[in-house]
Amino acid sequence: MKTNNGIQVFFFLTLFVFFSSCINKKNDTYIATNFSLAEQQYTNMLTTATDLTQYPRTSELDGSLRTVDIHNWTGGFWPGNLWYVYEFTKNDKWKKEAVRWTESLERNKYNTSHHDIGFMMYCSYGNAYRLTQKEAYRDVLIQSARSLCERYSPAVGSIMSWNPRKSIGGKNSWDFPVIIDNMINLELLFFAFEHTGDSVFRDIAIRHAERTMTNHVRSDFSTFHVIDYNPQTGEVLHRQTAQGLADSSTWARGQAWGIYGFTMMYRFTRDDKFLTTATGLADFFLNNKNLPDDFVPYWDFNASDKITNLDWEYDSSRFTEPPRDASAAAITASALLELSTFVKEEEKQKKYFNAAERMLHNLSTAPYIAKPGENNNFILKHSVGNLPGNNEVDVPLVYADYYFLEALLRHQRLLAGRNLQT
Repeated sequence: MKTNNGIQVFFFLTLFVFFSSCINKKNDTYIATNFSLAEQQYTNMLTTATDLTQYPRTSELDGSLRTVDIHNWTGGFWPGNLWYVYEFTKNDKWKKEAVRWTESLERNKYNTSHHDIGFMMYCSYGNAYRLTQKEAYRDVLIQSARSLCERYSPAVGSIMSWNPRKSIGGKNSWDFPVIIDNMINLELLFFAFEHTGDSVFRDIAIRHAERTMTNHVRSDFSTFHVIDYNPQTGEVLHRQTAQGLADSSTWARGQAWGIYGFTMMYRFTRDDKFLTTATGLADFFLNNKNLPDDFVPYWDFNASDKITNLDWEYDSSRFTEPPRDASAAAITASALLELSTFVKEEEKQKKYFNAAERMLHNLSTAPYIAKPGENNNFILKHSVGNLPGNNEVDVPLVYADYYFLEALLRHQRLLAGRNLQT
């Protein structure tokens, strides 16, 4: 009997190793296939995007490539994409292009006109420094962080996102608007803290995250898009949306920014309140009754709900179903992979890892993945930028590609048993 039991144990262990090997091989194949597509698409892109002052962003209504100038918040994603392709392939062709496009953004290190300098500079120069350790890139990032801090108000305890403006529909005037997206910029501040030792950077990041946690996150862990503050007292004046369906709804990409941002905050601080917030936001996303079976969300979690008295005119009849937002899925997948390494409960680890894997595999197939030469040479299709503004609805978006590639690299590292931050 002992011999038989030993043979059975050996047999099942052999089967386990065999099937695990098959699963990992399948995952390695899908990751390599996606990066092969990225190489094809971006090789084509580089033949049309030759002006280093114009950064690929999306498709125009007429089907042509839309580019933006250095002031646009998405400028840093294109060089970031090139760095990710270089990281996977180790081909110096991609490094050369990444360097050219990254260095074209340098004067943004003095940009104080909006909060997006974190997106613009950390996605470009942050990856450049991580992969080259070039001191000049570090210095650019530190100056960029100083510029971002100029938008911080001690009275409010937050970094102002946009300059004063009207809300959608013009119902209210926003004096000190802070958007959930702003959480992503905080990584730049932690970089500056780690490389200078100046605690001001860290303190501003933590205070901003705490205020976001208090005022953007609802009791059920859904999120508001915009919080408007009194700039003198820090009092909350308005809780609204700019890109979601309604002030009371949950804009899908905003929820994704929150998951990503609070996961990142826990990485740097190891403060459990940020981990609790990240898992609460993630569970709201994954457990939502309106999340489609493929885990690629509609542009707003309440897009199918009958919400009246909107601040803008929404004609849902123009769509057979609410548009999906592949960018929200890509951001969330990348965040969930990291979050799965922080939670202690094995059930939660599996939940987040498996959900991310499911998202990535579904994004890697029709209808979301592009065929070579189509989609204006972006990788992912079917994202939504700003539906209330009727801008970038059901189009490719450069930042959808960015977080998709980042998530693929994170998936590869975890499958190989490597730390995400190395």
